[in-house]
Amino acid sequence: MAEIKSLFVTRLYQASLSEHKPAVDAAELEATCLSIADDDEAGQDWCEENDFPGYTSYASLDDLPWRFPIFADLVKALDAHVVEFTKDLAFDLNDRALVLDSLWINILPTGGTHSAHIHPHSVISGTTYVAMPEDASAIKYEDPRLAMMMAAPPRAKDAREDMRQFHYVAPSVGDVLLWESWLRHEVPLNMSDEERISVSFNYAWSDN
Repeated sequence: MAEIKSLFVTRLYQASLSEHKPAVDAAELEATCLSIADDDEAGQDWCEENDFPGYTSYASLDDLPWRFPIFADLVKALDAHVVEFTKDLAFDLNDRALVLDSLWINILPTGGTHSAHIHPHSVISGTTYVAMPEDASAIKYEDPRLAMMMAAPPRAKDAREDMRQFHYVAPSVGDVLLWESWLRHEVPLNMSDEERISVSFNYAWSDN
């Protein structure tokens, strides 16, 4: 009898932020994100100069956990989630750790998109969701082998989830998604009348 195996699996971690302490108040986190966006003139200028829809602190603020206690608590909870995911990935870290490398706010308005991209120079990337209107866009992941499929036929619409070339996740407020940083992903058009707010981050392999 034929044996068919799944090889070279791409893992995607999804959990509630609250599964690991300390507790992070969602309403306070949202209010803090909005306040930062209002005050961060350098970030606003960067978004305008680079035609970035909405707001991101990616290019302007690299010390949010130092500036705001709620972000320090957020990082402690994220650290625990990343440890859990790292075990699942069976990484041999050689007595070194994965540590937070960067963390930033994203506020995507109606009609805003974030085109397909990867996160270079990091090992694990992720996002936790602060405000997700019901009709806000999901996050879209792309099969990393897609560019090598050449003459392969398209997948059937009812193909098994693990056989599809694209995977969509519609997270809820308080969810955490983690993936390996080489996995290409994007945020399609935000069709909601409300803003979609998230906090994204990267973890890198420490030197010691």
